[in-house]
Amino acid sequence: MPCTWRTSQLCLLPILTVFLLPGNTSLSVLVDTKVVLACPPASLTNVLIIRWDINLRGKPSCSRAYRRDNNETSERNCTDERISWESRPDLNPALQIGPVAMTHEGYYRCEVAAQEGNFGLGYHLQVSVPPEVTLFRGSNGSIVCRAAAANPAAQISWTPQGDCDTVEQQLGNGAVTIQSTCQWEDSQVSNVSCSVSHVTGNKSLSLDLNQGIITLEFPASALLIILYVKFSLFLVILVIVGCTYFQIINDCRA
Repeated sequence: MPCTWRTSQLCLLPILTVFLLPGNTSLSVLVDTKVVLACPPASLTNVLIIRWDINLRGKPSCSRAYRRDNNETSERNCTDERISWESRPDLNPALQIGPVAMTHEGYYRCEVAAQEGNFGLGYHLQVSVPPEVTLFRGSNGSIVCRAAAANPAAQISWTPQGDCDTVEQQLGNGAVTIQSTCQWEDSQVSNVSCSVSHVTGNKSLSLDLNQGIITLEFPASALLIILYVKFSLFLVILVIVGCTYFQIINDCRA
């Protein structure tokens, strides 16, 4: 069956002379921002059909199309309302995504059928998510640095270097958590720093290993005074208890 708009609204019209302009680019965008994907340059007055093919991880392929001769748009399997035409496709066929989420990672391709040929432009979209960085005390005197829910995975380094164990946890949405647990045998180490490197920016946290340990020191004379006061209070309490006891006995005899 020949390809027609009635039988398949998402197919390209046959062109006598075809110039294929393949183009693919990798694009990294920050989560919760807005991104606009442009179609290959072509004169809109000569455009016959514009079609966007969207392939997201774990979802069926989505297609959006515009036919210029009857100013008609159509779509198939497109359920995410955050992906839409930036404006009227007859004025600007660009695709808009916003706010961007991890689920928008995938491949987007715009195909333009014009009088002078077919043109295509594709985007491999990656969503960058900054890590949530925490530095805290673990068990057995260890220090833990965690870079959670990042995309792509972050990298952790320590100053000074210690005896470290680093583990990686793959999350279900494609993000990665990195956790590094370190100990220092050198008793002279009093402060450590955890540096987290990521495409969205770097962050460093420090921790004083002596923090929370309070030592009270008193001179010998002060200690003697404290002991004397405590002993005097004990004698006073003992005398009061004894007097009260003998008073009760005398009252009972009377």
